[in-house]
Amino acid sequence: MGKYEIAVFDVDGTLLDTTEGVLASVKYTIDKMGFEPLSEDVLKTFIGPSLYDSFTSKCHVDHDQALWLVDKYRERYNVTGLYETSIYDGIPQTLKDLKEKGTKIGVATSKPTEPTEKILAKFDLAQYFDVVVGSNPDGTGSDKQVLIAECLKRLKEADAEGTDMPQADREEAVMMDDSKPEVKTQIHEKDAVMIGDRMFDIDGGHACGIDTVGVLYGYGNREEFEKAGAEYIISRPEELLTL
Repeated sequence: MGKYEIAVFDVDGTLLDTTEGVLASVKYTIDKMGFEPLSEDVLKTFIGPSLYDSFTSKCHVDHDQALWLVDKYRERYNVTGLYETSIYDGIPQTLKDLKEKGTKIGVATSKPTEPTEKILAKFDLAQYFDVVVGSNPDGTGSDKQVLIAECLKRLKEADAEGTDMPQADREEAVMMDDSKPEVKTQIHEKDAVMIGDRMFDIDGGHACGIDTVGVLYGYGNREEFEKAGAEYIISRPEELLTL
């Protein structure tokens, strides 16, 4: 990945196949609420968007009910569903290779931060990530653009602190970032890329002014990525190393 200094990854469908745990936990939640069971096709739409948005739109509930449903989902997922997960072939080696090339790597996911960090640690992937940004525990704060922007902000702050520029300039960079989204660092938007498996990742990346990669081994498809305008579409994680 010679063109990019920063790589921001989605989790579900990009780093990890979380289908089994997510769907089982949604089914558990629907049953607890006493709703009619959802079809498999509808259940699969829960993978990708935020849980809050999915429960609101698919179950036609209000704000408070949606928060209750998210809480019930976490009741199972955080104990059992989190570990009903597998890692995609090629991900560990690709992350290792990117890290060895000096790429700064972050995560921007609609999953809450704490379970995200737990599952990354379980698969021994946490060592490769400089920053992990997730949603709030209740499922709110999951807008992908906001998550990606926050991830980029933290990576840029880390870069400003670690660079060899004079101390005064490093302090200015942090101060500017505290008050404005524009940060004075040695990393610019075109030095970063967002990697994900759904249109939300592509749209969020573009809204932050960065290039995007759609992965076909996850839950999205080529038509979805082309419609969203992804700069790259790949079939295997290793292809990231050629960008």
